[in-house]
Amino acid sequence: MSFSIRFSHAITRRPAPSITQGLRAVDTGTPDLALMQAHHDAYIATLRETGATVVELPALPAYPDSVFVEDTALCLPQGAVVMRPGAPSRLGEAAEMAPHLRALYREVVAITGADNFIEGGDILVTEREILVGRSARTNAAGIAELTRLVARWGHAVREVHTPPGVLHFKTDCSLLDIDTILSTRRLSASGCFDGYKVIDVPEGEEAAANTIRFNDLVLMPAGFPRTCDAIAAAGFTVREIGNSECAKLDGGMSCLSLRFTPA
Repeated sequence: MSFSIRFSHAITRRPAPSITQGLRAVDTGTPDLALMQAHHDAYIATLRETGATVVELPALPAYPDSVFVEDTALCLPQGAVVMRPGAPSRLGEAAEMAPHLRALYREVVAITGADNFIEGGDILVTEREILVGRSARTNAAGIAELTRLVARWGHAVREVHTPPGVLHFKTDCSLLDIDTILSTRRLSASGCFDGYKVIDVPEGEEAAANTIRFNDLVLMPAGFPRTCDAIAAAGFTVREIGNSECAKLDGGMSCLSLRFTPA
């Protein structure tokens, strides 16, 4: 079974009322908590529709950005790696996630270097490699420690670079199948996806580049018709999910879950 697009489990977390204080690169307005929860409910229902077990953790009011669970860990079939987020206000989120991972995995390790930072939003797992983007939230030391940790499970890491001004590597890309990547042109032009089939997001719809392939569905943010058509034309089954409120906090489809099939 493909471990990069087919999953038996997902972990999510309910948004907290404190989400209105969440981090954002540009202030485009305060998120509406009720609408965000409605979108989140639709997201979870869609994951469950594929037959996966979805664990919905309770809200963490002390951590405004904690709905974005992907940044806290890297989940592989053989084990999980607890991240060390580059945003100081998010460091505690990883520790909160660790016991839930230990309940599902036999082996859980962690990034521990005091100067090492890495977030899951910068990590794209494919069948052949793990691509990790250097960014404002992920540094070279964090990537080096991750490389050492996952080598025990037979995974190779390739360091790449997140475009300037872009929060996370996966803000600008996502995996559609084991050989196909959806990407913004500003990222694919770097050559980092040489050897893969690339579908470029139409100009003006760059915010649609962050999708998730979850079993037989591609979940993408609603409101990007040309991208939706391009993905569907490539033979994928697309499901649009409202994301207007998470987008105000630089969040997308992948940010909202940890997806895995533990061995």
